[in-house]
Amino acid sequence: MNALIEQRERNPLVPLVLGTCAAGIAFLPSPVYQAAAAGALLAVPCLWFVLLEPDRWLSLFFAACLLAPPLPVALGNSGPHVALGIACIGLVVGVLRAGEWRLRLDAVATRLAILFAVLVGSVAFALVYSGAAVAAGSLARVCLFGIGCYVFFYAGLGPAQRQRRLATQLFWCAAGSALFACLDFYFQWPAPAGYGPQFIWLDSGVFRRAQGVFYEASTLGNLCVFFLTMSAVALMRPRSESPVPRWAVVSAAPVLATALVLSYSRASLVTLCICVGTLFFLQKKGLSVRRWGLIAAVSMLAGGALAFVLFPGFVRGYFDRILLSAKFLFSATNGVLSGRLDSWQRLATFLIEHPWHLMFGVGYKTLPYSDVAGGPVIADNMYLSLLVETGGVGLFAFLALNAAILRAGWRARSTFYGAWIFSFWTGQTIQMLSGDLLTYWRVIPVYFWVLAQTIRTEHE
Repeated sequence: MNALIEQRERNPLVPLVLGTCAAGIAFLPSPVYQAAAAGALLAVPCLWFVLLEPDRWLSLFFAACLLAPPLPVALGNSGPHVALGIACIGLVVGVLRAGEWRLRLDAVATRLAILFAVLVGSVAFALVYSGAAVAAGSLARVCLFGIGCYVFFYAGLGPAQRQRRLATQLFWCAAGSALFACLDFYFQWPAPAGYGPQFIWLDSGVFRRAQGVFYEASTLGNLCVFFLTMSAVALMRPRSESPVPRWAVVSAAPVLATALVLSYSRASLVTLCICVGTLFFLQKKGLSVRRWGLIAAVSMLAGGALAFVLFPGFVRGYFDRILLSAKFLFSATNGVLSGRLDSWQRLATFLIEHPWHLMFGVGYKTLPYSDVAGGPVIADNMYLSLLVETGGVGLFAFLALNAAILRAGWRARSTFYGAWIFSFWTGQTIQMLSGDLLTYWRVIPVYFWVLAQTIRTEHE
C-alpha cells in the first residue's frame, strides 16, 4: 500500500487525468455514450497490458477464436468476429518488436509465403471475371487465410516465447468449445449469430447439428479431430513432453469425441481414424504404446457412449448413415458424397471448355459467389477448388506446402509437436478431398501455431 501511495505522489497527473475523464463521462448526455466512453477508457490500459509481453495477444486471439461466437452484425456470411480486432493488435505487436524477429526461411515458411502470394494475385482475376463486389470478398478471404500465415511466422520466426503455456491454453479452450457445442446441441439454443443451415431430421424432431461457436459443423468436427489427435499423442509420448497432464486428457477426450459425433461429420470421423492410425505407425512397438493406445481408444469411445446415452436416436442415425455410406459408396457414389460428384463434374466440364483457366484460375473463393462457371458452385474439394480458382500455379503451391509440412513433421516425429502435426496433417490431406478446409480461418491459425512449434523445436 505504501508503494502505491508513493507511486501516486510521484505521478500526480495519473489520478488527475482519471478523475477528469470520469467527470467528463458523467456529463455525457446518454448512458450509451457513457458506456462507450468508459469502454474506450478501459481499453487503453488493457491494450498496454497486451503490448507488454509478446505472447499475450496470441492467448487472447486463440481464446476468442475457439470460445467466442461472431458478433450479431449483418456483415459477410456469419458476421464480424472479435478475433479480427485482436489479430490487428498482433500486427502492431509484431511491428513494435521488429528487432526480435529471426529471419530463417525454411521450406515450410517459403512455400507458405508463396501460396499466400498466389492467393493475393488471384484477386486480380476475380476482379476481371466476377466484378468488384466478388473480388472484394475474395480479398477478404485471402486476408482471413493470411491471419493463419502471420501466426505461423510470428510463432516460428518472431518474438513468441511461451510454447508450453499456450499449448495448455489451447487444449482447455478446445475442450470448453466442445463442451459448449454439446450443450448447445442438447438445448438447441438459438444461434448467436449467422450460421450455416445444417439440420438433422429424426423421428423425434428436427435438430441443428452441433457447431458450437463456429459458422458450421465441419469446423467443429475438424477441431475435435485435431485435439483428439493431441490427446492420443499425449497418452503415447513420455509424460514430461505433454503440456497437459494425463488426467486432463482422459477427462476431456470424451467431451471432444462427443462433440465430434454430434457434429454429424463423416469426413472428420474418417480423418480421426487416419490420424490415430498414423500415430500408431510412428510409435515404436511396446507395452507403453499398447497401454496408452488402449486408454486413448477407451477415452474416445467413452465420448460415443456418452452421446448414445444422451441422444440415442441421433447416435443410431449417425452410425446408420456411416454404414449406409460404406455400403453404397460404389453403387450410389454421388448420393453418398452429398451430390459432390455433380459439382466436380460441372467444374471439370468448365475447365475443359475454358482450358486457359488452368494456368491462373478465376480468383480465390469466387466459385460459390459468382456465375463465372455458369452459376454458383461449391466445390467441397480443396484441390479442385484451388485448381479452378487459382489455376495450376495455386494447386502446385498448395501441394508443395503440404509436402513440406509432412516432411517437417516426419523429421520431428520423435518430438511431441512433430508427432502431433504429422499425424493430423496426414488425415487433413485426405479430408481436403471433401472440404475447403483452408476457409476454416478460426482454426487454421491453431494448426499453424503447432506447425511453427514443430519447426522451432527442430532448429533449437
